[in-house]
Amino acid sequence: MPQAASLFTRIEYRLAQQLVHTRWLPRSPQTQRLTMHLFQRCAKAGHPAALAQYGHMLFHRGVSPQDKARGARYVIEAAHGGDTHAQFRAGQIHEHGCTQYPRREDHAVTWYARAGEAGHPQAAARLADAYRDGDLGLPVDGERMAYWQRLADQFTASPELLDSREAGTRH
Repeated sequence: MPQAASLFTRIEYRLAQQLVHTRWLPRSPQTQRLTMHLFQRCAKAGHPAALAQYGHMLFHRGVSPQDKARGARYVIEAAHGGDTHAQFRAGQIHEHGCTQYPRREDHAVTWYARAGEAGHPQAAARLADAYRDGDLGLPVDGERMAYWQRLADQFTASPELLDSREAGTRH
C-alpha cells in the first residue's frame, strides 16, 4: 500500500474510532452508517485493527447471516495478522461456533493462548477458568490455571504492557 494511501487509511481509521467513542455525538443512523463505511474502507485497505473492529461489528450487529459470516472471516484474518483483540474474539467465535466456523474447542484454546501470551487479560482469564473448571476440552490443572491467572492479573494490573505489545500489531 503506498505511503499516502496508508496515511489516508490511518486518518480514516482514527475518525471512525472517534465516531465510535465520542459520547456527545448523537448515535443517529447516519452516524452509524458513516462509521461502518469508514471501518469497511479501512478493512478493505488491509488495516489490521480496522479488520478486527469492522469484523467484530459485523459479526455482532450484522443483519444477515452473510454479514455475520463476513464479520467472522475479518476477525479471523485480523487474528492471523497478530491483532490480540481479534485473537481473543477468534477464540470466542470458535468456542461458541457460528455458521461459517463451527464450534471447535481446540481452535478456541489456541486463539485464547495466542492472545493471552500476547497480553490480552480476558484471554488469559478465560484459559485460567477453563483449566480450573475443565472447560474447552482441557483437563482440570491447578498449575496451568495458576499460570494463566497470573498472566491475567499481571496484564489487568499493568495495561501499559498490553499497549506496548500491541504497538507493533496496530497501525
